[in-house]
Amino acid sequence: MTDLRILLAPTTRLIGAVLLTASALAPAYAADPAPKAATPATPAEEPSTLILSDTLHYDDVKKQSVFTGNVNLTRGLMTLSSDTLQMTEDAQGNQYGTATANKGKVVTIRQERPDTFELIEGKGLRAEYDGTKSTFDLIGQAVVVRYVCGKPFDTIRGERVRYNEKTGTYEAQGGPNSAAAGGRVRSVAEPRAKADAAVAECRKQQAAKKGR
Repeated sequence: MTDLRILLAPTTRLIGAVLLTASALAPAYAADPAPKAATPATPAEEPSTLILSDTLHYDDVKKQSVFTGNVNLTRGLMTLSSDTLQMTEDAQGNQYGTATANKGKVVTIRQERPDTFELIEGKGLRAEYDGTKSTFDLIGQAVVVRYVCGKPFDTIRGERVRYNEKTGTYEAQGGPNSAAAGGRVRSVAEPRAKADAAVAECRKQQAAKKGR
């Protein structure tokens, strides 16, 4: 099994990959007649990416990496599982990725959001990432589920489901290989109040555990 730990450029973010940001503000003192200028925001360090696979082929000329065999990618709070993962980089440093699964299996992506007790889980026969658009597509029997406190709340089914990292929006298309009946798009969303109540309950349980 190949164990490869690499630090990727900002444009290599996959579905739900989380960028940590930080800013430092210079203190202002009343006794100081000339207020100090605020310290420029310091860009946070990119989270490292760990990829486990049975084999790895890297082509420096083509700027292409191909991971095969039980591929598991972990980047921050995001994980991806597939049978093959191919990543390429263009001259501008933009990253593109394609993950595929063997027959009878699916590509799985999970993104945790601890602050809201959420887990976004997506599955499909193939997954594609476009660094220029910050979009991630699940293609073929695509299903995306949002869990709150371990319970499913929102579900989208289609042939293709796209998630935009910058806007946090979803798009879905139907087709002959849709995960929904009749080749349609099927979405189920629980009321916002119900999700908020679940989050509140989780916070209460978490606070109770810390108070022990």
